[in-house]
Amino acid sequence: MEHIKALFFDVFGTLVDWRTSIAREARSILSPLGADLDWDAFADGWRAEYQPAMDDVRSGKLPFSKLDVLHRRNLDRVLERLGLARIAEATRVELNLAWHRLDAWPDTTPGLARLRRSFRLAPCSNGNISIMADLARRNGWVWDAIVGAELARDYKPKPVVYLTAAAAFDCAPHEAMMVAAHSSDLAAAEATGLRTAFVARPDEFGPGKGESRPSVPVEVSVASLTALADALHCP
Repeated sequence: MEHIKALFFDVFGTLVDWRTSIAREARSILSPLGADLDWDAFADGWRAEYQPAMDDVRSGKLPFSKLDVLHRRNLDRVLERLGLARIAEATRVELNLAWHRLDAWPDTTPGLARLRRSFRLAPCSNGNISIMADLARRNGWVWDAIVGAELARDYKPKPVVYLTAAAAFDCAPHEAMMVAAHSSDLAAAEATGLRTAFVARPDEFGPGKGESRPSVPVEVSVASLTALADALHCP
């Protein structure tokens, strides 16, 4: 591990509990307007539009657009599908910013603090820079930089996202480690030469519906970020 110069982190699902947070924000904003929904299902439905929207960018069907823009397009589709087309523009704008107000898993903030004592840290997320900055401020994280999709002008799992992150830190790929709760993310990172660490988030999509173990080979597999700090011998 002494050759690792930087740790890169997936954020949605790995560092933050997006499902609970989005359900909370949607309830807070839409309930006073008379909406009576299954709020967890609302969060799931919005998130289900995530990969298809990015596929439109990856395939070249759409030019690169920041995730805030894609989230808003997806939100409009979900509201229409739920019969909530009446929701005003100002409310849609506020609700779209819910992705800037996600809460960390309990182990995330203390784990990152320990890891930063030994490594340079950065999010390598499909989220745009303003989302990453707001989540860091909300949850008390300190990054050495923000890399990821907006810097690379493409979305994971495209190789350019991981390689651009490593290059930003003047790292060879094998000198950086991708940390994620999603095997597909880690497989793509490993294919570009990055080292990989899996963090279990078994409840990401609801109780027992996340990944509890990796489905691909990884260098490190742990149950939490504090356990990752232990595995990497961080004080």
